[in-house]
Amino acid sequence: MNLVIGAFTMGLILALLSLGMLISFRMIKFTDITVDGSITLGAATTAVLIVAGWSPWVATLAAFLVGCLAGSVTGVLYTRFKIPEILAGILVMTALYSINLRIMGKSNIPLLNTPAISGLPQDLISSAASGRSDVMVAGWQVSVSDLAVLASSLVLCVLAGWLLFRFLLTHFGTALRATGSNTQMVRAQGVNNNRMVVFGLALANGLVALSGALLAQYQGFADVQMGIGMMVWGLASIIIGEALVGKSGIGMTIAGAILGTILFRLMIAIALRWGLNPNDLKLVTAFFVFLALVAPYLFKSGWKNILKKSRHA
Repeated sequence: MNLVIGAFTMGLILALLSLGMLISFRMIKFTDITVDGSITLGAATTAVLIVAGWSPWVATLAAFLVGCLAGSVTGVLYTRFKIPEILAGILVMTALYSINLRIMGKSNIPLLNTPAISGLPQDLISSAASGRSDVMVAGWQVSVSDLAVLASSLVLCVLAGWLLFRFLLTHFGTALRATGSNTQMVRAQGVNNNRMVVFGLALANGLVALSGALLAQYQGFADVQMGIGMMVWGLASIIIGEALVGKSGIGMTIAGAILGTILFRLMIAIALRWGLNPNDLKLVTAFFVFLALVAPYLFKSGWKNILKKSRHA
């Protein structure tokens, strides 16, 4: 049960990363590599503020805002200075490494015995459990702290997904989605597509930094290296989600990104439980991404071959 709860908690936290990448990669069609730096930026900002005595809710909000700022810089480099999108993301991601070190003052900040946003849910669950540190869930003994983190992550993830869904149905959200689909049409409607790109990247990296803030509080530390490979993780989750629910609508696309992240994290957790060396985690992640990319093609090709053989028969 602890494996399942841990996998679901990590999946819900990293689902915010996937939602951010869904905006940049799928909606405005921007290959944004800023992600690897902005998730660490969110974690670093939150850790420093919490250690300094700030409320974890204020620290988490600050992480979202600085993530928006990082995404805006990438957008400005692309729209104003005409730097190619991949290079713009690489520049900001590289700069964020030093900025994150400056913010933290060192490579790692522990968050042991510090408040977190799961504090209120933990108090409520502990009160309902008569002060016990463990509760029974489906016949399994689960710690109150783990259950509180899962509950708070679930609420925040669902709330973020719902708000994003409602926003994308507005006129402004529709224009944002249209920016990635048909730039000429957007311009013909009098919409400044450059501003839409900057706003989209700001919102995307804000969600990514929010994911980093929650991740730091869940893991109990913020590390300058924690963002390496996160872009690949988010992309794999989006692809898995699309394979699960398809591309039938905005709501299903958002739900697919969340479900894909949870499923992907569960696969990694099972692999670790079966004896996977943690040093091979990035290699296995890349392999899962490869499977997620080629599986739809192989599936379609297999069905085509079956249909051809049936016709000839």
